[in-house]
Amino acid sequence: MQFMRIAGAEVVGIYMTAYPAFIFFISLVQLGLPTAITKIVAELHARGKIAETKSVLKTSLRISTISIICLLPILAFITPTIAEVLLQSEGTRYPLIVAIYTVPIVVYGGVIRAYLLGLGKTSPTAWSSLIEQAIRIATISFALPYLLTDTSTINAAYAMAMTALGELAALIYILIHYQFIKPRMDKKAGFYRSGPLFRIALPSAGSKLFGTFTWFLEPIVFLKALTISGMTATAATTLYGVISGVHIPLLLFPAFIPAALAIILIPAISNAAAVHNFRLLNERIIVSLRICSLIGCYAATFFLLYGDFLAIKLFHLEETTGYMKILAPIFYFYYIQSPLLSILQALDQARVAMMNSIYGGIGKLLLMLILAAQPMLQQFGAIIAIGFGVLLTSFLHIASVRKHPKIQVGFRLFAASYGCFIAVSIVQSIVPYASIYVSMGATFILLTALLLLTGQIKLTDLRYVKLLFSRL
Repeated sequence: MQFMRIAGAEVVGIYMTAYPAFIFFISLVQLGLPTAITKIVAELHARGKIAETKSVLKTSLRISTISIICLLPILAFITPTIAEVLLQSEGTRYPLIVAIYTVPIVVYGGVIRAYLLGLGKTSPTAWSSLIEQAIRIATISFALPYLLTDTSTINAAYAMAMTALGELAALIYILIHYQFIKPRMDKKAGFYRSGPLFRIALPSAGSKLFGTFTWFLEPIVFLKALTISGMTATAATTLYGVISGVHIPLLLFPAFIPAALAIILIPAISNAAAVHNFRLLNERIIVSLRICSLIGCYAATFFLLYGDFLAIKLFHLEETTGYMKILAPIFYFYYIQSPLLSILQALDQARVAMMNSIYGGIGKLLLMLILAAQPMLQQFGAIIAIGFGVLLTSFLHIASVRKHPKIQVGFRLFAASYGCFIAVSIVQSIVPYASIYVSMGATFILLTALLLLTGQIKLTDLRYVKLLFSRL
């Protein structure tokens, strides 16, 4: 929000065009290690093999260092080609150069976070993320206005540097926290075998790598398709900035709860599976997916009815676009996607998750290239393609989880809450209200009442709220 208000749509467009490449670089260098570290450390910790957990960390840090030394110079060398040839935007060159120097910070931070998560220490990872976001928001809000120049590419590079500062602050915090537990570990621990690490890491890396690669290709396909349809490159870049810098972040805002659950699900499910406690395993899966389904229900309802109003009010857009009405019903399934991915990875189904991501990514890009190139559709074709990718990946994840013999989860878990979303959306779009804020309040009350009546919200859920506050 602050970035869009301060820098404008063109700068946000350049930044958001370069940002997927940055995430792709991180995924490439990480090699899927964080998921493997969390899973293996959680299993070892559950069996009481504390000394071996330190060996996993030492091996992972060595592999990460080798990966950084080997891959980073190559990425730095090809960055100008990526900017000019693939992204077709020379303006992304400087943000990408800054991103290259940020990658090692993120990689080392990811390894230590994954290790702490495997030990069941969730608060350090949460605080490090909070610090990273706070630093980024503060620098964009208070430093960027004084650094702005007449050159949009330089402004985008400044924004990327502020992202790097946030990541550095998070790494420093996580390192300080690690030093407190390090003396209690076995300092003579050797190196862990790399085979088991890579057996989990490589499929996970493939899934994440392809997912980030399709995201990396998204602005390329988007800009190419819109220029084919007759739009200028500058207009297409600005439009991509509005979609990826306003509408998608607004839709993703409620996803912080599913994302948090996804992080903790890998060690939680791995731990339960390691001791063959399938009752506990199913309970954790069902509760987490039901919570994510409720988040999706509230988010989809409010974004469908008030999404354009929120985009204008929060991001200072000058006009409504109608994108939210297309994406809101679809993004309900996005909120359950990351927990489903974590469940599959924790159950040694990382390869299945990878293939699901591949199918969803390919489907999205192909449909975007076809629809967005049509003069009658243009950006609406791209919006439809983004939604299609979300649906395809989510449905494949649900089907994959359902196939597991020890899990009692199916599509029915999501049917009731999605039905509540549809019913309330229809009613509230018909009933007139004097104020949009009154309408929002009525929507919340009506939706909550319907979810209580259908049993989607249970009175026993209060224990989770009580447990949350007891740990603050």
